[in-house]
Amino acid sequence: MILPAIAAGAAVAVMVVSADPFIVRAQDAAPEAAQSAPQPAAGLAPADPAAELAAKRDQTRAELETLSKTISLSTDKVSALQQSIADLEKSTDSIRQALIDSAARRKALEKQLLESEKKLADLGVKEDGIRHSLHERRGLLAEVLAALQRMGRNPPPALLVTPDDALASVRSAILLGAVVPGIRKETDKLAADLASLAALQTASAAEKTSLTATMTNGIEEERRMDLLLAENDKLSRSNAAELGAERKHSEELAGKATSLEGLVASMESEIASVRDAAAAARQAEENRKLLTDEQRAQAKALADSGVPDKNRIAPAYPFGELKAKLEVPVTGDILRQFGDADGTGHEAMGMTVATNPETVVTAPADGLVVFAGAFRSYGQMIILDTGDGYHLVLSGMDTINTRQGKFVFSGEPLAVMGAKRVASATALALETNRPTLYIEFRKDGKPVDSRPWWTAKDTGKARNDS
Repeated sequence: MILPAIAAGAAVAVMVVSADPFIVRAQDAAPEAAQSAPQPAAGLAPADPAAELAAKRDQTRAELETLSKTISLSTDKVSALQQSIADLEKSTDSIRQALIDSAARRKALEKQLLESEKKLADLGVKEDGIRHSLHERRGLLAEVLAALQRMGRNPPPALLVTPDDALASVRSAILLGAVVPGIRKETDKLAADLASLAALQTASAAEKTSLTATMTNGIEEERRMDLLLAENDKLSRSNAAELGAERKHSEELAGKATSLEGLVASMESEIASVRDAAAAARQAEENRKLLTDEQRAQAKALADSGVPDKNRIAPAYPFGELKAKLEVPVTGDILRQFGDADGTGHEAMGMTVATNPETVVTAPADGLVVFAGAFRSYGQMIILDTGDGYHLVLSGMDTINTRQGKFVFSGEPLAVMGAKRVASATALALETNRPTLYIEFRKDGKPVDSRPWWTAKDTGKARNDS
């Protein structure tokens, strides 16, 4: 090689990476230092890109959680939120619609956060790849820089010279003809790598700025929802003592029940609010069946318009007609689908979604809350009766914001996820500490695959999240 021969003639500049990976400084050293740069061990298997990306996502997620704790709303912003709630018409319909709108905005912000998290992790992996490439080539790059420095200090003599310098000119021309193409190639590659690194850093900085703004908006929306829930709670507390007694009785029934079917049956027969609401919903379904085709078409057009009767006590649509129309109740990554191995030698009876901490959980469809509370290995659980013999089971939440006997609308907030995964039978063998929501659809008491009901954007292949 000719480059080592050039570098051997004088002290060369060796690239030394400082503690800051973005700063590279030059240092005079013996040429042996460049040649003794450690090389990657032979025979090692290449790194797994998926594992690298997963590790970077975990790191990015931890950094974002730390960042979120440093963000707070100003006093003026809190006052403005409180005033906006105070200005609302204090009716059940207006509060409920405000809650649905707030949940939709919050889920959109959570989706933006998840996308930003993935984008930052991808940018981080690419930055690490370029740094690793520069690190592995530091010996060769030192030789290139040394050769350029050497030629800059001692430029070759011109061709039109005295006879005494003719031989030196010829030798320099031959040497440069052999060396310059190699130097140019390595120099161009180094410049391209540094330009790519700078571009990635700029993109990461811009994404972090955008993400901080999204986090601030998310905290504002979370505060708005808390205020709305408090107002909604005031309106619904017609008889606090009666609700407390019902809650205590439902906990006793949950402790005695041995299956979901048994729990639903006991709730519908022994809890007054659930029994009455279920009877009213069944009567509404029967009345809907008696409608003429014209009346049914009018009702469907009203529901399609997005403003169905706010006082309804039965689903706006028969549940069987909602295939490919429901939205997954949380924003996150699907880890397990119906029929997948559940880690215990059995097939999963529902789907599991990993979310970010404190993600809002919304009702996927109109339905009657048959049960809301803790049930055996499921942890905190909500069961919705959506009509047509279907029940929807949601579990793994940290805080439940609804109660049994209440009829909820599609998109209405029901609960909030916790900071970490809740230990439960439905989350066994999941290699993640992220909060996980378990979703199970049941038809006439038997689990069914929920995938046909989700919109196209919400259906995806399950993946492991390490």
